[in-house]
Amino acid sequence: MATESTNSERSGAVKPSAARQAPSRAHSALTPVFVTMQVGLHALMVGLTGFVALRALLGAWPMQWLIVGLCVVLLAVYALGVRFARRTTPMWARALWFLTLVIVWLALTLLASDGAYIVFPLFFIALHLFPPRWSVPVVGAMLLLSILALGMHLGWDPGTFIGPIIGAAVAVVLGLAYRALFRESAERNLLIDDLLATREELAVTAREAGTLAERQRLAGEIHDTVAQGLSSIQLLLHAAERNISDEAALEHVQQARQTAADGLAETRRFIRELRAPALDEQSLPAALARLAASITAQSASTRPDSPTVVSFQLSGEPIELPMAHETTLLRIAQGSLANVLQHSQAQRAAVTLTFMDDEVTLDIVDNGVGFEAGAASRAEHRGESFGLATIRERVERLGGRLSVESTPGAGTALAVSLPLEVSP
Repeated sequence: MATESTNSERSGAVKPSAARQAPSRAHSALTPVFVTMQVGLHALMVGLTGFVALRALLGAWPMQWLIVGLCVVLLAVYALGVRFARRTTPMWARALWFLTLVIVWLALTLLASDGAYIVFPLFFIALHLFPPRWSVPVVGAMLLLSILALGMHLGWDPGTFIGPIIGAAVAVVLGLAYRALFRESAERNLLIDDLLATREELAVTAREAGTLAERQRLAGEIHDTVAQGLSSIQLLLHAAERNISDEAALEHVQQARQTAADGLAETRRFIRELRAPALDEQSLPAALARLAASITAQSASTRPDSPTVVSFQLSGEPIELPMAHETTLLRIAQGSLANVLQHSQAQRAAVTLTFMDDEVTLDIVDNGVGFEAGAASRAEHRGESFGLATIRERVERLGGRLSVESTPGAGTALAVSLPLEVSP
């Protein structure tokens, strides 16, 4: 019985917030690529700056100690500001750090021609920190400054132009590719997090659904055995009262009948406590209306741009149904609306509960993407559509009928009909 309860009971018992507490983001396959690129950028920055400082110490440049000092300041600003490269840092903080870095680099470049080559790691930093509409013009401006610095120090030969231009072009291509990889990795992380959360939800649902199925089974067993037996005893004792003339014997029979009545009332209380929690202290129509509102709210929070609005309508005069009927209809509604929310991409869904003279029907219709009904039926027969097979099994167990109509792009309609029985 517990195996009935995976797909068709996915919605009612799970609290998504509990399943989505803190999925790890350390599962991206691209993480080693990003780490390698970051380490390479750090090494390039430190290597080029160290090279300029070493050339100043070994050469006879004027103000060599000022050049070394600027190299130290440049590396210090870079090291202290590396954490600003995080995309969660405000734009103004990233811009301030990068501007400080560029100012120190310009001062160094005016004193030492080799400092112009430090522009290459600055290209990558700009492309990482800022969106392309800003970073590409910034790269162009730094390219122009580096060419001017090299021309001022070394003269205006073709090498002054070609090297920086090639470096800037390579940096732009690699930087934009890095951003594309980063965006793809972020989207993949979100997808993996969603899959992990969904798996956790399914595990919680399976456990709770198994418990609910066992409660329902016990309630049915108690109803069919103990409750029916006590009810029969009451009827027999009541019939016996009319044929007993002895006062003492009649009193004993009446006491026995009252004891059986008390036991039957207590048994029915146990059965009510074992029924579906969503039906506790409320009718089936109220439970379905609450479910529709819950699914609508859940959709609005998870898909604010395209939420699914679920409406509920009651038709006919409601009567008290057997517990098995109420639980089955509620479970079918929960599972079906969960599928609508997760798979149909519908904007609207309607739940209609109809009471007629000889049967009760539940209709769930959505305007989503739909599916190929024939393929779904074949998958059900092959055992691949467990949710639909479970719904059909529940309905047929109560002597009812299930109808599913769907067309790709035209939504889905599910109809369940159960024969009415007199509640004990």
